Amino acid sequence: MVWGPLIAGYLFLAGAAAGAYLTAVLVERLDPEARAMRFAGRILGLVLLGIGLVMLMIDAEAGLKNPLRFIYLVMNPESVMTLGVYFICVFMAVDFATCVLEFLKKPVPGALTIVGSVFAFAVAAYTGFLLGVVNDYPLWNNSVLPILFVASALTAGLAAVSLVGMFAERAAFEKMALLKQIHIGLAVLEGVALFALCAIVYSNSVEGAMAVSSMLTGSYAGLFWVGIVAVGLVAPLAIAVAELKSENASESGFGLALGAAGEVGALAGSFCLRLIVVLAAVPLILV
Repeated sequence: MVWGPLIAGYLFLAGAAAGAYLTAVLVERLDPEARAMRFAGRILGLVLLGIGLVMLMIDAEAGLKNPLRFIYLVMNPESVMTLGVYFICVFMAVDFATCVLEFLKKPVPGALTIVGSVFAFAVAAYTGFLLGVVNDYPLWNNSVLPILFVASALTAGLAAVSLVGMFAERAAFEKMALLKQIHIGLAVLEGVALFALCAIVYSNSVEGAMAVSSMLTGSYAGLFWVGIVAVGLVAPLAIAVAELKSENASESGFGLALGAAGEVGALAGSFCLRLIVVLAAVPLILV
């Protein structure tokens, strides 16, 4: 397996899928009539994770040539990757059942929603722990990365569902001020976690300092400062704050376009975060 852009794409899609499902659960609590947003979040959970798994299998070329590797994978419960497979299987099964009930316009049992939420959060966290078990790379092997990836996953899922709400259920979406407040909170949490990650990794070892330097001032500086900080954090945060302060901002086409740009930026920043964390740890990792 080559740890590169495909793995970054898988980590992004898996996290966004979990975040979208959890956002759908929140939307159901805020406005049970906002069916388009709720259904979109649950469908996105299936579709995004499904695409991510295809990318993972393509990247795991040896596994395609030797299917027994996949059998061994699910038989090793001590492996973080195996636990991740368990989490994904349960989450996708619950999400699929939920989508079927939604399509049939039948109520979703509360117990099913709770199980789905627990395993959605587990999938989001697993994307951070998957890298963290590789002890040789300080940028991955630290306690801050799972926190950063969970916050980023929730942001990506929230952004994806919000985009649907802006265009499909605009009136209902605009009443959900809590979604914008959570967006702001997550952006702040991401910023703090990102700073902590860089500070801790930089000070712990020479290898860590080299990895962080490559992000801040080296070959990945543009991706870090533009893709993650400016586009992924600062712009969405500023737009969300402006929208909360101005009740009429969303009524104009310009306000809608600006809001949509903020959500797209959050999605782009979430992907850039995973890409730079994978690439900056080491140029090419073969396992």
